[in-house]
Amino acid sequence: METARASKNDYKMKTKQFIVKMIHFFITVGLFYLTFLLFRYGSLSGMQELGFRYNYIVAVGFAALVAFFNRTYNSYLFGYSRIRTLAFAQILSQLFALTLIYFSVSIGWSQWKTPWLFLILLLVYILLDCAFSYFGNGYYFHLNPPRQTLLIYRNERDRRRFGSVTGKPTERLYKIVKELKFDGTFDEIRPELEKGYEAVFVAGLNSRCRNGILKYCEDHGIRGFFLPHVGDVIMQGAQHIQAFDTPVMMVRRKTLRPEYRIVKRILDFVFSLLGLIVLSPVFLITAIAIKAYDGGPVFYKQTRLTRDSREFRIIKFRSMRVDAEKDGVARLSTGENDDRITPIGKIVRKCRLDELPQLINILKGEMSIVGPRPERPEIAEKYYEQIPDFRLRLQVKAGLTGYAQVYGKYSSDPYEKLEFDLMYINNMSLLTDLELVFATAAILFSAESTTGVDAGSVTALDYEEDELNSRQRA
Repeated sequence: METARASKNDYKMKTKQFIVKMIHFFITVGLFYLTFLLFRYGSLSGMQELGFRYNYIVAVGFAALVAFFNRTYNSYLFGYSRIRTLAFAQILSQLFALTLIYFSVSIGWSQWKTPWLFLILLLVYILLDCAFSYFGNGYYFHLNPPRQTLLIYRNERDRRRFGSVTGKPTERLYKIVKELKFDGTFDEIRPELEKGYEAVFVAGLNSRCRNGILKYCEDHGIRGFFLPHVGDVIMQGAQHIQAFDTPVMMVRRKTLRPEYRIVKRILDFVFSLLGLIVLSPVFLITAIAIKAYDGGPVFYKQTRLTRDSREFRIIKFRSMRVDAEKDGVARLSTGENDDRITPIGKIVRKCRLDELPQLINILKGEMSIVGPRPERPEIAEKYYEQIPDFRLRLQVKAGLTGYAQVYGKYSSDPYEKLEFDLMYINNMSLLTDLELVFATAAILFSAESTTGVDAGSVTALDYEEDELNSRQRA
């Protein structure tokens, strides 16, 4: 009975939240439709004009684009995102949709009208989105009071993995009333679960105990969350085999479908070539600035790994001193405070300009636009010693952007990078690639994505070998 009541209440809350989201969405599309009539006819009388169905088609196209970008940027992730993050995501979605529509209709008409009406609309959207994000987040918290939450973890390393669960803004959703360090069986933890918690987060426990906790949560209407092992991520890509009279799931090394591989390579070639042409002025200015500062080389070439452990020479704009690794030790950057980074290099890194020459690697076929971040062989070997599964990232070409680059950070530990990369490998498609390309635009404004490792660290490994081994055995 309690479970049914909790499920019914949850359904009502989701319905109310859905209605609020749809109100914003339809206002967004409605304002665009009116603006487009003004843009096309100079008045709102377009409904009476011949060919008014074209207006509907353009409006539907705009709605589809906004919906796609809203999904890409999690524009309606109320409760879990800050107000400014939500507003920025909505504005970015509308900006891209307006830009694509403007270029599409202009090319179709062979006429380039001044887009000042769309610019005014964008300003209206900014005001609307800020107000809506403020209201939407407040309404979400009104519908979802803080849940009494239990954290269960095996060791301090797993405790740190909870990350933003214990910080703003999610602390307003999940009030952590107890943290429990535990490494036992489900029967031993069950009495604790029966104390009336409304949410449970689990990290690092063995699979049998963890699955028991999650099943208990499902049976009793409790929200259950877990931080996955690599094995869990691999299982997401398992394929059901119908050749047997019992359920059988198969996992195997990923191989790209021929049609996807061909189309992906064509798109990589076309977009990298266009990128090099369009961004050539940026290349020139950046190169002059780097050369003028210390007279050193403009580009920095370094050996990296791509599919099947093949080595290639990655090309970047140099952002560090020429003698940055004079001791011969390969190490990651420690961020903006790294004294090896030049003043010009700080600007180049902040604007992500150092990554642009990788378009040359993509054009040559050594990398793809979307894929796992390419690692240095020396650093990868250190990861392999503690995480043998880290090699699974090399099932596909290295990429300029990807799950780990978008949703993780530069300093994310390699285990988390591996999980992100396997999530991408399990979900590879042209739509996924497209979403990640546009999602990359949002992180260009995020300082966290370039946060370095701790000073003195050679790699992003920040845990002991025995901890990681036990975590993998789980």
